[in-house]
Amino acid sequence: MVNKGLEYEKLTREIYQELLKEEGLTTEVKHNVKIQGKSTTHQIDIYWEYNIAGVAHKVAIECKNYNKKISKGIIASFYGTLTDIMNINGIIVTNVGFQKGAKEYAAYYGINLIELREPKPEDWKGRIRVLSANVEAISFHVKKWFVQLDYEWCKSNIPEDKINSVAVVLSAMNYEIFIYDNIGNKIRNFLDLQDSLPFDETKLKDNKHIYKFDNSFIKSENFGNVKIIAIHVTYDSAIHRFKYETDSLRLTKAIIKNISTNEIRFINKV
Repeated sequence: MVNKGLEYEKLTREIYQELLKEEGLTTEVKHNVKIQGKSTTHQIDIYWEYNIAGVAHKVAIECKNYNKKISKGIIASFYGTLTDIMNINGIIVTNVGFQKGAKEYAAYYGINLIELREPKPEDWKGRIRVLSANVEAISFHVKKWFVQLDYEWCKSNIPEDKINSVAVVLSAMNYEIFIYDNIGNKIRNFLDLQDSLPFDETKLKDNKHIYKFDNSFIKSENFGNVKIIAIHVTYDSAIHRFKYETDSLRLTKAIIKNISTNEIRFINKV
């Protein structure tokens, strides 16, 4: 059988450990601790302490996983524990809220009241809970690259006996193959060319496109820098549609409400 009170205490410890970490405190938040007071030893559900500038700060939390609002008597009993321990800050955490008398007593004696519970749909009143986005992703599959050389440049720069059999050899990933200007600066790579291809939803197969270049070069494995005038691309394209939806209710582990300020914090699941 699940001990709901124990599970609630563990949840409280876990959340306050996360909150301290967010504030840059590395101190350990402990569960079920015995603290010696002036007159007796007290069992504390959640406890931590840390030092700043040589001053010790101690915090004790009383967890109440009840099905009704916390009464003034519970606050008074906890105040007695804090008074016996001395120099300690007190927090009472519950999942259902507090009676009016309990709130007034706690405010007078400086005890922090916190509502910690599972999230409910009404917690998002006035807030955006669900975010939806329709996403379209277009992809291209290049079936053939054809590099058109500048024939006049080739006649002047490639041996005559090879001019009629020039075949530029490229062997690399498309993001590694670049087009250069006449002084060696990179202009674009083949991945950029692929991503910039025109898209027509009415024609997805066997598309053709020509990129034209002026005074541009490509580095081949067999001839070095070779001047080009165009790159011909044969490709297929595809469009992928899907809906992305985020529901904050499902992503929220717990709600923390400060009773004195009405401030609400949403604790997300990891």
